[in-house]
Amino acid sequence: MDPWQNLVSRCSAWWQMHTPHALRACVYEVCKPLVPLLLCIAALVAVILYALADNLHSFVSRIFIPQYHYPYAVPLAFIQVFLILLALLALHGVGLIHLKPFSLRLAERLFVPAVCGSVQCVLAVWAEACSHSGLYPLIARFLPMVSVSLGHLFALNMPGSIHVLSLLTVLTFASVSITACEGLHAMEPLEYVYSPLSLVLHSMSLAWLAKVAQTERSNTSTFDLYYTLTVTRTLLLGFLCVLHPDGPKALSNGNWHSLLFLGYMLGMLLLSAVQLLFVDATVLYLSALPAAVLHATRGLVLPLFSLL
Repeated sequence: MDPWQNLVSRCSAWWQMHTPHALRACVYEVCKPLVPLLLCIAALVAVILYALADNLHSFVSRIFIPQYHYPYAVPLAFIQVFLILLALLALHGVGLIHLKPFSLRLAERLFVPAVCGSVQCVLAVWAEACSHSGLYPLIARFLPMVSVSLGHLFALNMPGSIHVLSLLTVLTFASVSITACEGLHAMEPLEYVYSPLSLVLHSMSLAWLAKVAQTERSNTSTFDLYYTLTVTRTLLLGFLCVLHPDGPKALSNGNWHSLLFLGYMLGMLLLSAVQLLFVDATVLYLSALPAAVLHATRGLVLPLFSLL
């Protein structure tokens, strides 16, 4: 049993032993109607925290990448995923979570979302460094809708009613229309390829990961799934760093003696790692659609605020 499950079971046992039945019944009766409200508040807090992290990450990236001329997407994506792996190993080392050894069987099942997610991480860093027209974030707003389509294709348990999906569709097209009317900056040819490619890869990664989590939930813990996924991503991006010509350039062109350079880089990578962790955890615990909505909320809502 995981330490978190052990802690919850102990707290539940203590509550059952040390509180009268009448008090427990009263507490359950009072708290039961509040559960939907508390879930909505928790979801809203998660979305706000993710949007703030996304905004801060964009701000730091706009300072770091142009100022230090460091647009090396593959090495930056590798460090970002490697930081998550280090965090998981640190939590395992101090006993907060329990991780089983790396499983080749799970790695085979997670290979497609690992490949799609790794390439999408590289494209996301590339967009921060080289895409300034606004096409990349504009296309990314269709992520929830594409995730819904792939969710039906993969026969996933998709939370949300038809009213929620209709509202999401209206919100997406309204947001895209407002931004398109305001106009985009001059676009590079690669943006026409990389922007839709990133959308397809991201939605495929979320849907496939949700499918694996749905089938493996009874046999494998969520932490083991995510650990295997992160190790696979790290190996793929590390191999890509070795093959990519930007690998040696990233080492030679970095201002490694400057604390400001290291601080900006670490801040940018930690924020992107936290965002990736939020999205992946949402996929593993809920489904692909909530994760897609979490990722796209800031881009969908900001244009609507500009009308106020």
